[in-house]
Amino acid sequence: MISDLPAEISRYITSALQEDIGPGDVTTDTIVPADASLRGRIVAKQDGVVAGLEIAKQVMLALGRQVSFVAEVGEGEKVVRGTVVANLEGPARALLTGERTALNFLGRMSGIATLTRRFVDAVACTKAVILDTRKTAPGLRFTDKLAVRLGGGQNHRTGLFDMVLIKDNHIDFAGSITAAVQRVRASGTTLEIEVETRSLNNVREALELGVERILLDNMTLATMREAVEICDGRAKLEASGNVTLDTVLEVARTGVDYISVGALTHSPQVFDVSLEFVA
Repeated sequence: MISDLPAEISRYITSALQEDIGPGDVTTDTIVPADASLRGRIVAKQDGVVAGLEIAKQVMLALGRQVSFVAEVGEGEKVVRGTVVANLEGPARALLTGERTALNFLGRMSGIATLTRRFVDAVACTKAVILDTRKTAPGLRFTDKLAVRLGGGQNHRTGLFDMVLIKDNHIDFAGSITAAVQRVRASGTTLEIEVETRSLNNVREALELGVERILLDNMTLATMREAVEICDGRAKLEASGNVTLDTVLEVARTGVDYISVGALTHSPQVFDVSLEFVA
């Protein structure tokens, strides 16, 4: 395990390297002498927000502790195309073998952070907070959510274990919002409870139950504004459902507290970075 990172992310790195290298990097090991050295630089090929430099560094260090990886920008920092984001030097085999895995982490995380920052900037004139969802790449939950934070957003629940979110299927199974909430409270949990609502009557029912957060699922702007008035600060309101960069500001202006955006992690465009070796 790589001690410089949380255990979950260290396992991601180990798994990704094993997936790529398997029993060995045949090409590099047959062409490059074991004692050869290289210098290189990671360059941003587009404008955006950089995230994942520390993870890229640990990928390289996992293959060669002699590798020098110097970040030239900070995590979550905006850069322009052509910016050198890191300089590397060390054993050639380590740098060549680790190149793709390091760039895969860096490119995905920077893509998420870049998209997140665009949403955050779009609602900067309002009180709304941009949240992610659980629509992450399987096995990459912690890096995806770290990238959202580095982009200026906040994390919703990490998983099914750290918050109660009573969704439509739970409500339908229980028979009503009231019955679902009562079952949760009967369990003795102290976790925050959020309820998904599909109508203003649902919102009123959830408020009467005193839940901490209410999710407004695919509601119109007019309905969300009315929900804000009905709530009057008694619970935090979260807007959710197909929110885009074109619509997020109008959603924020309804007065909701949170806006969850699945696209941050389920369909980000990978940020274009490359590792260029220098003489």
